[in-house]
Amino acid sequence: MARSNARSRSLRAAAGITASAAAVLAFSAGAPGSAVAAGTSAALPKPVPASQGNVLAKGMTSVLPTSVCLSKIHIRCYTPLQYRKAYNLAPLYKSGVNGKGRTIVIVDSFGSPTIQKDLNTFDAAFGLPGTKVDVRKWGSNWSWTGTSDQLGWAGETTLDVEYAHAIAPDAKIVLVETGVAETEGTTGFPEMMAAEKYAVDHHWGDVISQSFGATENTFTDYATGAQSLKALRFAFVDAYRKGITVLGASGDQGATDATTAGPLYTKRVNSWPSSDPLVTSVGGTQLTLNDNGVRTAADKVWNDGYGAGGGGISGVFGRPFYQNGVSKATGAHRGTPDISMSAAVNGAAWTYSSYDPNPKNDGWGLTGGTSEATPIFAGIVALADQKAGHDLGLINPKLYFMGERNATRDGIVDVTTGNNSYSGVTGYNATKGYDLASGWGTINATLFVDALARR
Repeated sequence: MARSNARSRSLRAAAGITASAAAVLAFSAGAPGSAVAAGTSAALPKPVPASQGNVLAKGMTSVLPTSVCLSKIHIRCYTPLQYRKAYNLAPLYKSGVNGKGRTIVIVDSFGSPTIQKDLNTFDAAFGLPGTKVDVRKWGSNWSWTGTSDQLGWAGETTLDVEYAHAIAPDAKIVLVETGVAETEGTTGFPEMMAAEKYAVDHHWGDVISQSFGATENTFTDYATGAQSLKALRFAFVDAYRKGITVLGASGDQGATDATTAGPLYTKRVNSWPSSDPLVTSVGGTQLTLNDNGVRTAADKVWNDGYGAGGGGISGVFGRPFYQNGVSKATGAHRGTPDISMSAAVNGAAWTYSSYDPNPKNDGWGLTGGTSEATPIFAGIVALADQKAGHDLGLINPKLYFMGERNATRDGIVDVTTGNNSYSGVTGYNATKGYDLASGWGTINATLFVDALARR
């Protein structure tokens, strides 16, 4: 459902945004098309699930308390009930704000053949209401054969669906499974973006959650303006016009990210679609909770030896108008992330899965990464959509207005500890206010949802 013109004008006025500035936001980074231009397919990298490399355990027979995880496997582990407590969601649920009437669209290659059964088990374990996952297959013909690539995406799908549902339990879930052919470098992103545009055009949902990405520099025409990347933005422009929120995981290698060949860059880089100005970039924090979900220390930037929250400066996109107030941090470019949620592997989320051909891997597992943070935040946006009574669309202008004016009152919790240096690449420090390690920080959901939903 698109935002009304009156509502759009009121938001722009409140945040000091002019109509011309909004137009610049949508189109200044290159003219979007409905498909990748001919001759550019070779320039496209492979989309990679953000959870790749952040699966700590599989095939466990039961969920363990945090204290037992600490003593047995030397990390913290958290259930959805602990996250609900940590982010102060109970008052929202008590008031009936649970995502009812809203739909979260999750886009993953291949999906998972057991997602409904696994979600049912997950829900039963934590006393969550059940829901039907509306699976919609998209793209080239393909079948589930259990390849390593498919298994990686199935793990991502499991995490995405279970945690979006855990945060917004009454929201509907549409899972778009794209069938990526063997030539993934030339078909992966185009299929995903075409699927998202179709979802937008046919009003499949209110918020789109993307837990995948590729380093901007891996688009082979990066040095000459990355037109192949810009040609993929058509789904985001469409979502912006029609008032649908789009989220993207900021990455799990701190201020660097992967090369096409696999090893990490030895310099600061950024990843797309998180870096897109029309996407809300979700970074990662590390929570320190007891068995009941009560904080025993302030949140800090995720950087625990397993990975680090992605963040930095885009080499493709200029600074969008909503970041003008934080230009000391971003310079003349788009900076990420915008906001952060739990992502640490030392603080991993419990998931349940049974898709693996090897039965030893079926059962409970632990996963972290910004691909955890992103569906959690998708649930938060769904709650805010419900409370507002309409879709909020691109939330970044409102988010930055909240951060600059009334951050604490509006439920933004500053993260001032940690950095996202990783693999020998010096990253960015958390500071007071906005920074390139955690964005504006994290949230107190009850206050944040109310402020985000407020006209």
